[in-house]
Amino acid sequence: MSTEKSPQHIGLIGAGIMGEALLSALIKSGISPETITIAEKRLERSEELISQYGVRAGEITTCDVILLVVKPQDMQELLASLKGKINPHALLITFAAGKSTEFVLEHAGSSHPVIRVMPNTASLIGAGMSAISLGKNVSESEAIFVKDFLACTGKVVEVAEDLQDAVTATSGSGPAYFFAFAEGMIASAVELGLSHEVATILTTQTMLGAARLLDESGKSATTLRENVTSPNGTTAAALATFSESHLDAIIAQAMRAARDRSQELA
Repeated sequence: MSTEKSPQHIGLIGAGIMGEALLSALIKSGISPETITIAEKRLERSEELISQYGVRAGEITTCDVILLVVKPQDMQELLASLKGKINPHALLITFAAGKSTEFVLEHAGSSHPVIRVMPNTASLIGAGMSAISLGKNVSESEAIFVKDFLACTGKVVEVAEDLQDAVTATSGSGPAYFFAFAEGMIASAVELGLSHEVATILTTQTMLGAARLLDESGKSATTLRENVTSPNGTTAAALATFSESHLDAIIAQAMRAARDRSQELA
């Protein structure tokens, strides 16, 4: 692909929730829907996306770029089915946790440029976090193309591929950590006497505001925590309980478990 134009034909395999988020991002980035082909085994889902986005369904053998948006356990079988049948120089973009660019090259053919991406679910609302790693044979224009369309899903960083398992444990699985914490806060607020509706509003807006402060204030999480923690106050009492329960160690243990599972999926 040249730096002066977008790929002529893009294929997307796997049109689930994340697949749709990526499809939307491609179109927002300026890719014409008519140049996008989706491959989705659920006919009803395929028809839904065709109607909503104006894309088409069919073979992706001639595509310049192919997005592989399938579960890690399905990747090897998918790549085996594609090997020798697709454009031998097509850029392959894998979104499967644990599957390396070398794994894709081994099972799809060594001539392909491959980019590995770990997105997260907030990509659905344009507030996602994606980390990319460039495999062999990837040109500058291909890297720019991927970064540009992923920017329509949120923020994008480039990392060395050997750090992708750490990314998975941080931002890939990270939204679920916050959802679990929110569940706990809401349940505790209800136990303290608040209605479920009010508890949910208070918790959601508190987390949203705290995230925005961390993102926009330019201050570290440590500084922001200290700013709202008066000595011997209510916040200090709550944080002391976290400390006594070894919250930092629990978080570290959980993130190591996520990283280890990502490595097991390789």
